[in-house]
Amino acid sequence: MADFDLVLQGTVVLPDRIVDQGYVAVHAGKIAQIGIGVPPAAHERHLLGHGALILPGAIDAQVHSLSQKDQEDFVWSTRSAAAGGVTTIVDMPYDEGDLVCSAEAVKRKIDHAAPQARVDFALYGTIDPEEGPARIPEMVEAGVAAFKFSTFGTDPKRFPRIPPALLDACFAAIAPTGLTAGVHNEDDEAVQAYLATVKASSISDWRAHGLSRPPITELLAMHTIFETGAQTGCPAHVVHCSLGRGYDIAAAYRRDGFEATVECCIHYLTLDEENDVKRLGGKAKINPPIRPRAEVEALWRRIADGKVWLVSTDHVSWSEDRKTNPDMLKNASGVPGLEVMVPLFVKGALERGISLTWAAKLMAENPARHFRLDHVKGSLTVGRDADIVVLTPEENVYEAAAHGNNVVGWSPYDGIRLPYSVQATYLRGRLAAREGHVMAEPGRGQFIRPPVRHILKGDI
Repeated sequence: MADFDLVLQGTVVLPDRIVDQGYVAVHAGKIAQIGIGVPPAAHERHLLGHGALILPGAIDAQVHSLSQKDQEDFVWSTRSAAAGGVTTIVDMPYDEGDLVCSAEAVKRKIDHAAPQARVDFALYGTIDPEEGPARIPEMVEAGVAAFKFSTFGTDPKRFPRIPPALLDACFAAIAPTGLTAGVHNEDDEAVQAYLATVKASSISDWRAHGLSRPPITELLAMHTIFETGAQTGCPAHVVHCSLGRGYDIAAAYRRDGFEATVECCIHYLTLDEENDVKRLGGKAKINPPIRPRAEVEALWRRIADGKVWLVSTDHVSWSEDRKTNPDMLKNASGVPGLEVMVPLFVKGALERGISLTWAAKLMAENPARHFRLDHVKGSLTVGRDADIVVLTPEENVYEAAAHGNNVVGWSPYDGIRLPYSVQATYLRGRLAAREGHVMAEPGRGQFIRPPVRHILKGDI
């Protein structure tokens, strides 16, 4: 009689080493055994052959499922995730028409997402600037995994700017909870000044966006964010940085003993301004902007140097009518990426001699630690959820419309040649997708949260 529900054999990527011809055995949705050599019997057994990679399912730290009403929603974002080897998404709080800034809003979002989700999901919380930090404790109790703010105001209601004094108050309120404060890093005053200059110049083509947000706009904000964390004792996190210099700033704060981290989005590691933004126009408009190719390679060097904390997508699926205006500045910011982050990052890492253990750390282990979910997620470790992605060395050209897993049917990554394909995704040991075909039905995914915390009255 088989002792295990599932056994996968191939090249197993563990937190500290790679095991050729290793195996992972699963029982009751958990990783039950990891070994090498002849794999044990199981109800389902796959001997994957030479070159197949077995990695932990990715945790995408930055997803916007509800930024556009009646567009994507969790039924589509988690479908893209399953197809791409992402087994947990962390969704942002800036939902069109419903800012997630109270325990009631958190519960409402959980109730909305749970029947749709095909993979697991965690949630960010934020604040309404008019209320301040008062509701932070109740959102912690409701289960948010982190908080998100912005130093730039995209929209006064849906995506508001949090000015320095209020940011300080929020960080101080979060510090006792042990959670992290993540911040969008663009200095509002600086962006507004450069934006006015660009508009006055009448430049409106693909160049306009980068000119309106030069590097100084990011770097000023990052100093504000990390110094606020240093003063309050709150773990400070920059949710995306397009500049090598930004990772150096974070490293300097860590050397001084502060919790200061930065994540790098896959678009900053893949696309560049002089080629891709010029070619794609609004479909490559992202905040902060895509930078020149020299900066892309600078980011890969920061990854190799250990200065990048995690890799994410900042995924959002805007309809094409919101991404194709000839006036670059009038397009929405953001791109879809859930379906292709894992193979894109593996491609870039292998091309630059970066180990697969490090790639797995940045896409799974560190995100799990970051959101206090590493008791169940993040690595191929006995006792954790059997969230697994299998990559096979089958060269392919990515096309977003090929399998129908992308609600908008377009991607800035269309046409990129990839050396590996996502052969299968397993969520808690059950097949969620195979070769681009999603098997996980809506409702399979679960809401996950940090272990329950007890905030005593007066702590905040």
